[in-house]
Amino acid sequence: MTVQDHPRKPLDRLSDALADEMEAVNALIREKMASEHAPRIPEVTAHLIEAGGKRLRPMLTLAAAKMLDYPGPWHIHLAATVEFIHTATLLHDDVVDESRQRRGRPTANLLWDNKSSVLVGDYLFARSFQLMVAPGNLRTLEILSNASATIAEGEVLQLTAAQDLATDERIYLQVVRGKTAALFSAATEVGGVIAGAPEPQVRALFDYGDALGIAFQIVDDLLDYGGASEAIGKNVGDDFRERKLTLPVIKAVAKADGAERAFWSRVIEAGDQREGDLEEALRLLSRHGAMEAARKDALAHAARARTALEALPPHPIRDMLRDLAEFVVSRVA
Repeated sequence: MTVQDHPRKPLDRLSDALADEMEAVNALIREKMASEHAPRIPEVTAHLIEAGGKRLRPMLTLAAAKMLDYPGPWHIHLAATVEFIHTATLLHDDVVDESRQRRGRPTANLLWDNKSSVLVGDYLFARSFQLMVAPGNLRTLEILSNASATIAEGEVLQLTAAQDLATDERIYLQVVRGKTAALFSAATEVGGVIAGAPEPQVRALFDYGDALGIAFQIVDDLLDYGGASEAIGKNVGDDFRERKLTLPVIKAVAKADGAERAFWSRVIEAGDQREGDLEEALRLLSRHGAMEAARKDALAHAARARTALEALPPHPIRDMLRDLAEFVVSRVA
């Protein structure tokens, strides 16, 4: 049976298997996003956290721990930490990108203001550090604090790289490993560490999260040029309008002739976008097979994620994680 033939999506099955643990994580999140003195904090946080996100990243932490028979309780704190880090970065990202929609809803910076989004994001980062020290495990603290720094570094690198036609696939991968894959790999790795797994299994969990995160981001980049707004929670072409050099564009630029390169320079580097430019960008992506090439890269990373799982003990959750890696890329298969 293929993933597409299965009656329920892998993430839904994973959610069912982790329902009790996720309920505990959500209760802890609600407790820690409260503020006695600044009601704006729970208002802004609840708007984003309760927006119907799948909670994929904290589920990865819970899945890794449960797959290795960890009895608890500290995987709950680590999973909540991961979700707070993720939410904080979303609040900051929407300000930086001047976004107006997130998960199909108005962004916090649009409903309130940029100052509120930045400061509440800072509060959530602070809360995440309070949570990550609770288990008293120095290694999980090191992993999650390093991931937080890597995410910030990746976002800063993207500021300079995203609108520079000199950005190549190596730099793109560095950005993606920072802004997306770092939290995926940290989420899975800390689940293994808190469970006391042997080092080869911890490394396998890191590799799975890293590969899954990269595949996830490439698919997101592809859907921006070919997905339905309802499916991706943002408007098609947002990356183009925000002048982001994502993988399909990087591949098209690498094969561009002089006139095509001048087009990309105008719309991406100079930001001079006119009516019909998105359609022209799509035509160039198609002409050079950029979408298909990026899709193959996503499939390769998903395959790497599935291979990493072979080092882990047989478990129903391991099967769900394997199916999840396949499902992530099935959206562009």
